[in-house]
Amino acid sequence: MSELITAELVDLDLSAETKDAAARSLAERMVTSGRVTDLEGFLADIAAREAQMPTGLDGGIGIPHCRSEHVTEPTLAFGRSASGIDFGAPDGPADLIFLIAAPAGGDADHLSILSTLARHLMDETFTGALRSATEPERTAALIRGDAPAASEPGAVPEPSAASEPDAAPEPSAEPGPERDAEPQATADAAPTTATADGRPAGGAPTEAPAEAAPAQAAPEAAPAQAAPFRIVAITSCPTGIAHTYMAAESLEKAGQAAGVEVFVETQGSAGFKRLDPQLVADADGVIFAHDVEVREKERFAGKPTVDVGVKAGINRPAELIAEVRQKAAHGEVSAPARAAAPMDKGADAGDGFATRLRKWLMTGVSYMVPFVAAGGLLIALAFAIGGYTINKAPSVAEHFIWTESTSWAALLFQIGGVAFGFLVPVLAGFIAYGMADRPGLVPGFVGGAIALTINAGFLGGLIAGLIAGAVVMAIQRVRIPPVLRGIMPVVVIPLISSAIVGFLMFLVIGKPIAALQKGLTDWLSGLTGANAIILGVILGLMMCFDLGGPLNKVAYAFAVGGLANPNEGSLKVMAAVMAAGMVPPLAMALATTVRGRLFTKAERENGKAAWVLGASFITEGAIPFAAADPLRVIPSAMAGGAVTGALSMAFGCTLRAPHGGIFVVPLIGQPFLYLLAVAAGVGVSTALVILLKGLRKPPSGHPAPAPSDDESGVPIAA
Repeated sequence: MSELITAELVDLDLSAETKDAAARSLAERMVTSGRVTDLEGFLADIAAREAQMPTGLDGGIGIPHCRSEHVTEPTLAFGRSASGIDFGAPDGPADLIFLIAAPAGGDADHLSILSTLARHLMDETFTGALRSATEPERTAALIRGDAPAASEPGAVPEPSAASEPDAAPEPSAEPGPERDAEPQATADAAPTTATADGRPAGGAPTEAPAEAAPAQAAPEAAPAQAAPFRIVAITSCPTGIAHTYMAAESLEKAGQAAGVEVFVETQGSAGFKRLDPQLVADADGVIFAHDVEVREKERFAGKPTVDVGVKAGINRPAELIAEVRQKAAHGEVSAPARAAAPMDKGADAGDGFATRLRKWLMTGVSYMVPFVAAGGLLIALAFAIGGYTINKAPSVAEHFIWTESTSWAALLFQIGGVAFGFLVPVLAGFIAYGMADRPGLVPGFVGGAIALTINAGFLGGLIAGLIAGAVVMAIQRVRIPPVLRGIMPVVVIPLISSAIVGFLMFLVIGKPIAALQKGLTDWLSGLTGANAIILGVILGLMMCFDLGGPLNKVAYAFAVGGLANPNEGSLKVMAAVMAAGMVPPLAMALATTVRGRLFTKAERENGKAAWVLGASFITEGAIPFAAADPLRVIPSAMAGGAVTGALSMAFGCTLRAPHGGIFVVPLIGQPFLYLLAVAAGVGVSTALVILLKGLRKPPSGHPAPAPSDDESGVPIAA
C-alpha cells in the first residue's frame, strides 16, 4: 500500500488563480505519480462533486475531493497558494488546498486515514505548521503524521493533531482490548466528548482531569453531581471523505468546551459503526449535520433534534449545541420518524420538490420497463408471425390448433396483451411506492387500473400515482393512538387511500385526463410532413441529452404509452425514439475505432462494448464517454440523435416493438430507410465528437495530456 502523500504530490508555490486551475495542477501531479489514469475524467468527477456543494472551509482551507473510477488508490495532493483561491468559503479565499482522491471502491484503511486528516484540519497547530513549512518532504511527513507539527519552525509548541494518540485511523467495529479494559469510573468522571466507540474525542487524554479525582476516590459522592447534558450526533456528506469527519471533530471540540457529552456517528465512505442503542436511548438531544439522508434515522425519533447541513456542523457547532439544549429545555421533540421512501434513500437533504418528483417518476418508469419489454416484444413477434390481423384472432383458451402458426401467433399476442395491460397500473403503483413506500402500492395500483378503465391511458396512470403517493403521505402525518398503529399499514391506509384515489379518478380528474389523452392520440395520428419532422428532432434531442436519464425516460415513456392503442402516428414515434436512442453508443464506438488516439485505453475498451449496447438500444452505453468529456460528447450525441429522429419521421418508419434495437428490424416499417436514418445520425455524431476532441487545447501553462495506452499512463504511439 503506497503512502497517502509524497513530496512529489506537494506544491508549496501553487500559482493557480481559480479552483479549477488548482485542481488541474494538483491532479497532474497525481497522473505523473501513476495514481490517476485519466486526467480529464478525474477532473470531471471533481467538478461534479464541487457542483453539489462548495468545498471551501473557514480558516483558509479548500478541500476539493471526489471518489472516481479513474483513481487507482486513495491519494492526497497539497498546494499552498500565496494569493489565495476562492473555493466558496464564507470567510474568503483558501491558501491551503488539499485535493483528495479516492477510488470508487476505496478500502476502509485508506479511507479512515483520509478521515483522520479531515479531523486534523480543525487543529490550528496543524494548519499553522503547514503554512510555515519550507520543504515538500517535511510537508508530506506532517500530513501523513510522521512528524510532529510543533517541531516546525514558527509553530505553536503544542502537541500536533497528527501525532496525538487518537489520531490513528477510525477504529473497527470490534472493540479493542484497551477500550474494554478502561475503568468505567474514568469514562464517567467528567463531562467529555466521544466518538461512537466511546473513546475521548479530539485528542483528549484518557486520564480524568485532576479535579475529577475526588469523584473517583469517593464514588458515593458522584450521585450528588448533576449528570452532564448528553448529545448524540450524525455527520455525513455526499462523498463521505472530508466534511463528514471535520463536522464530527468540530462538534466534539465544541461539546468539550461547553461541558457537554457529544457522541458522534460518522456515516462516511468507509461505512459507519452505529451508536450503542442504550446511548441513543439515554441521550438528551440529537444533532443531524448532513447533506445526504441519515441512515436509520428512526433510531432518534422522539428526541429534541437539530437538523442542519454538514457545513453548519463545521462552522457553528457551539450554536447547534446551544439550540438543541434550548429545545430540550422547552420540551420540543421530533415527530416519530417513518422510513424513507425508496427513491428518497440516499437523496441529498437539500433536494427540492422538482428533484424528488423526478425520482418518483423514474421509480414508476423503471418498474414499468420490464413489462414493456416482455409485452411489447411478444406482441411484435405475434404480428411478425401471424400478420397484422392477428389482433382479431379468437381467444386461445377457446380455440387453439397446435399445428397452425396463426394459433401460436395469437398465443403470443394475447400473452403480450396481458403483460401490456399492466403498464399503467404498474407505473402508477410504483410512482406511489417511490413516494410513500409499500403503503402507496395499493392505492397506486387501484388508481392506475381506473385510469385504464376510463381510457385515461399513460397520463392518467402518471397522475393517479402522484395522487396516491400524496394521499398516503398525508395520512401518515396524522397522529394516531398507539393501539391503532399495528393495523394502519394493512387496513386503514389501504382502505382510506384507495377510496380517496378512486373518487378523484372516477368523478373529478379522470375524465379531463381521458379527454387530453384522446386529443394527444388524435394529434399523433394526424402528424405529417414538417410537423412530424419537428417532433422527430425534439424526441431525438431528448433521447440523447442525458443518455438514459430523466429526459430520455420521458421521451421513451411517451412513445411506449402510444403503443397501448397503436396507430400510424404512435408507431412512427416509437420508431424515431428507438432509432435516436441507438445513436450515442454507436457513435462513440465508431469514434474510438476511427480515431483511437483521441481516447484513453479505458474509453477504447468501453467503445468495444458500446457496439453491442448501441445495437441493442441501450443508450446508457455512452455514459462513460459523456462523464469523462460532457462538453464534447453530449452535444455531438444530441446532433446525431436529432438527425436520426427527423429522418425516421420523414421516411415514415414505424415500429411495434418497444425495444430490441437492430434485432427487431424485421418488425420495422421501411427497415432499409430506418437503418439509413440510424447510420446518418451515427455519422454526424462521430464526425462532431472527433472534430471537437481534435480541437481540444490544454489550458495556458499546462501541457496537453497524452492519450494513454494502458492504465499506468504510458503514452501511445502517434
